Amino acid sequence: MQILKIFIISFLTFYIGNLNASEGMWLPILLEKYTIEEMQQQGFKLSVEDIYDINNASLKDAVVGLVRLNNPFHHFCSGEVISNQGLLLTNHHCGYSQIQSHSSLENDYLTNGFWAMSKEEELTNEGIGVCFLKRMEDVTSKVLANINDAMQDVYYDSIIEANIKAIEQDAVEGTHYLAKVKPFFAGNEYYLSVYEVFRDIRLVGAPPSAIGKFGGDTDNWMWPRHTGDFSMFRIYADSNNNPADISEANVPYKPLKHLNISLNGVEKGDFTMVMGYPGTTQENLPAAAVKRLTETINPIRIKVRTKGLDIMKADMNTDPEIRIKYSAKVAGMSNGWKKWIGENRGLKKLDAIDKKLALEKEFMQWVNNDNNRKEEYGTILEQYENLYHSITPYQKAATYFYETIYSLELNDLASSFYTLTEFDKTSNSEAIEKRIKALKNTVEKHFKNYNLTTDKKLFTAFIEFYYNDISNPFHPEIFELINSKFKGNIEKFVDYIFSKSMFPDHDKINAFLNRYSISKNKSLLKDPIIILYSQAINNYRTNTYPALASFKDEVANLHKKYTKGLREFQKDKTHFPDANSTFRIAYGQIDDYKPRDAVAYFHFTTLEGIIEKDNPDIYDYDVPDKLKELYNASNFGKYSNTDGIMPVCFTASNHTTGGNSGSPILNAYGQLIGINFDRNWEGTMSDIMYDPNMCRNISLDIRYVLFIVDKFAGAKHLVDEMNLIQTTKHK
Repeated sequence: MQILKIFIISFLTFYIGNLNASEGMWLPILLEKYTIEEMQQQGFKLSVEDIYDINNASLKDAVVGLVRLNNPFHHFCSGEVISNQGLLLTNHHCGYSQIQSHSSLENDYLTNGFWAMSKEEELTNEGIGVCFLKRMEDVTSKVLANINDAMQDVYYDSIIEANIKAIEQDAVEGTHYLAKVKPFFAGNEYYLSVYEVFRDIRLVGAPPSAIGKFGGDTDNWMWPRHTGDFSMFRIYADSNNNPADISEANVPYKPLKHLNISLNGVEKGDFTMVMGYPGTTQENLPAAAVKRLTETINPIRIKVRTKGLDIMKADMNTDPEIRIKYSAKVAGMSNGWKKWIGENRGLKKLDAIDKKLALEKEFMQWVNNDNNRKEEYGTILEQYENLYHSITPYQKAATYFYETIYSLELNDLASSFYTLTEFDKTSNSEAIEKRIKALKNTVEKHFKNYNLTTDKKLFTAFIEFYYNDISNPFHPEIFELINSKFKGNIEKFVDYIFSKSMFPDHDKINAFLNRYSISKNKSLLKDPIIILYSQAINNYRTNTYPALASFKDEVANLHKKYTKGLREFQKDKTHFPDANSTFRIAYGQIDDYKPRDAVAYFHFTTLEGIIEKDNPDIYDYDVPDKLKELYNASNFGKYSNTDGIMPVCFTASNHTTGGNSGSPILNAYGQLIGINFDRNWEGTMSDIMYDPNMCRNISLDIRYVLFIVDKFAGAKHLVDEMNLIQTTKHK
C-alpha cells in the first residue's frame, strides 16, 4: 500500500509538472536560464544553441514572421523555410488574401487551388514580406538609464522614447537590418530584436479551399479538425542573397537554415515545440478587466459580427462571384467572432473572474503584511476597479465604433479620398497627380471585391447598431437626419446616403478623379459618405479617444506596478512575458483532451474523417473527387502512418495564440512534424488564463501536406526540394 501511495504521489508530481511546463511563450535568450532543463526532461534532444545562436545557423534561422511591409514589426502569421531554395510553408489562411487577390472567375485559385510547376509561374505579392530574427538583447538598463519613478510621466516617457530610438539606430547602423525595442512584463523590462526583412515573396502553391479551408467557419476553432490549412511561398533575394524589392532579376533565397522534415509521425506524449511570433496575451489582467471584457466588450463584438456574417454568407450562397469577392472578408470577420464566443465560454467554465479575485485577495494579504508594500501596492486594486468602471461607457462606444462605422467599406474608401482636401492652390501639381494615380489604384482594388447590394445591407445593419445601441453624444451629426428627415427610418436614411454619394458607383468615382481639380474639394466635402466618415471620426476623436487615451496611460502605469508586485509575490514561480509579436518558443506534448462530461477526443484525425464529412450540398464539406479517388485507392505513397492510414491533424499542449498561425511544430530533434493553425474552441481563453487540461493547439500533420502536394497536386518537384527523414520502418 505504501509503495502504491509513493507511486501515485510521484505520478501526480510528474504529471502536474508536465502540465505547468506546457504553459508559456519563452524568449529564446532566456531558455538557458529558465526552461531548457525542463524541456530536456520532457524529451527534447537538442541544446539551446541548436534553437538560438547568433554566430552559427540555428533553428531560429528557418522560422519567419509574415509582415505587411508598411508595418514590419507586427507579424500577422509565422512560417518556416523547408528547402535550400527559400521554399516557405505557412497556413492557407495566412496566404488567403494573396491567393484571393490572384483569383478571378477565369482563374479561381480559391476554388481550384494553384500550383506553380516552375519558378517562372510563381506569383509576386505586393506589400508583404517575411522577417528573420538575427538577434535579441536585454536592453532594460539602457532604456531605463537616467530616469526614476519620481519623474512626471511626460518626462519619463520622453526619455524612454529617446533611449529606445538611440538603441535601435545603433543596433542596425551600417546594415540593411531593422531593429525594434519592445516592453516586456508591462514595461518592467525591455528587449531589442534585430530583423532581416525580405520583400519579394512569391506564391508557389495552395490547395483548393475544399482542402485548405475544409470545414470553413463551421469547423473553425473546433476539434476534431480535418483542414489542410497550408500554402507555399518562396523567398526571393538579389544576386548577393540580400533583401530586394520585387524584380525579375531576383533569385531564390539561400537560407542559413532550413528545416528537415520527419515522416515518423506523432504519438501521444511525444515532445513538441512551437517557434514563431505569437501576437498578444494578457495573462496578468486583474478581475475588473476580465469582467469588462466578458460582460461588455465581447458581447458587442459577437452581436455585430453575427449580423454581418449572416448578411455576407447569404449573398455568397446566391452568386459564385460574390463568394469570391467576400470569402476573405468573411474569413477575417469570422475568425475573431468565433474566438470571442469560445473565449467567453472558456473563461466562464474556468471561473476565471473568481480565480483572479482569489489571487488578488492573497496578493493583498501579502501586501498588507509589510508597510513598504502597503505604500507601493496598497490601493492598486481599488484604482483598477475605479478606472474600469469609469471607462465602460467610452469603451462600449469605441467597440461599436470600430465594429460598425469604422469597418464600413465605403467609409474606408472615403477616408483615402479625404486626403485630397489637404491640397490647395499652392500645392505641387506633381504631388496631386501622384495622389490621383494612387487613388485610382485604390478604387480598382476596392471594386474588385465589392458588391453594392451586399454592402448596402451591411451598411444598414451597422448604422442601426450604432444608432440604437449608442447614446446621442457619440453620434455623428448626420444621424440627426434619421429623425428629422426620415422619421426614424434607417433604411430610408441609407437610401439617401447611397443615392447622393459617388462612392458606391465605380463610374462616378472615376469621373471625379479624371476631372479632378482643387475646386472639386467643395463637392467632395458635401458627399454624404465623406460627411459621415469625417463627422464620425471627429466625434470619436473628441468624445471617445481622449478618455480612452487617458485610461490607457493610467491603466498601463497600474499594470506595470501590478505585474512587478505579482512577480515579487510569486517569487518561486517562473513568469513568462506576455506575447507581443516577438519571437517565442513554446513546448508541450502531443495530447488529447476531454472537453465535457462523457466526451473524449483522440489526439489525431485521419483522411477517413474527411470522407465521412463529405457533402456536395454544403460548400465547406464538398470533398474534391480526386481526393476521394486517392482515398479509395489507398494511394498515400510514403506519407501514411505505419498502419497504412493517412493522418491529417493532431493536437498538443503547446501554448499558442494569434500570430502563431503557420508556426512550425517540431519534434524532440528539431524536425518539422506539423504546422500550427488553430486552437481548440474550449481553450481560446488561453490568452487570458491557460488551462493545461483544456488548452490545445491544433496542427496540420506534415505528412498530409506532403501527400497533397505530391499525390493530389502532382507537384512532386516541390517535395524533391525538401529533406525528408524517416527513421522507423514504414509499412
